[in-house]
Amino acid sequence: MGVQAPPELLGLHTNMPNVIPLDIDGLAFSGKPAPANLSADEKLAYERLSFVYAKGIGYGFQMGLRPQTLYGIADSPVGLAAYFLDHDARSYELIARVFAGGTEGLTRDDVLDNITLTWLTNTVLSGDRLYWENKGASFFAVKGVVVPTAVSVFPDELYPAPRSWAERAYPKLIHYNKVEKGGHFAAWEQPKLFSEEVRAGFRGLR
Repeated sequence: MGVQAPPELLGLHTNMPNVIPLDIDGLAFSGKPAPANLSADEKLAYERLSFVYAKGIGYGFQMGLRPQTLYGIADSPVGLAAYFLDHDARSYELIARVFAGGTEGLTRDDVLDNITLTWLTNTVLSGDRLYWENKGASFFAVKGVVVPTAVSVFPDELYPAPRSWAERAYPKLIHYNKVEKGGHFAAWEQPKLFSEEVRAGFRGLR
């Protein structure tokens, strides 16, 4: 929607912004060291992105190439649970802590509700289609969004988007804020913080 920019679209909010410059994205994907001219925030984002490409995005490539062959996770609730829980290293840590006595963010029921909803509606494979429909495109690189954009950066997202890259990726950046806690599934894990960010981001567009 942000790329298509229909006249009815006043703006957008994102907590996983596509801000990675194309050259940086290519270097991270290839596993090369970070360029020497990056700022501290940019270097952190680069290192986290490199880790995701090396260790955490296999599911995306699999779903992008052959989503319909993943029938095993649609035929086994244990398989579905395992696939959901092991999304990426940081999310796995955040989810696993509730089964180890932690109380921050998600509860055990939250995790099981998410798996159950997908299982009962048999929608895991249709959910995979997102990756098929975007095959060949970078997961994280700049997309060319020109509408007013609000960005919320949660610390345990796949990579923390630096303000410098956000300003380049979104020429009409109307809100940028680093939130104190939360990860890739921020709306699920930290709904209060997420809703506050959405309100703050869109306040100027009222």
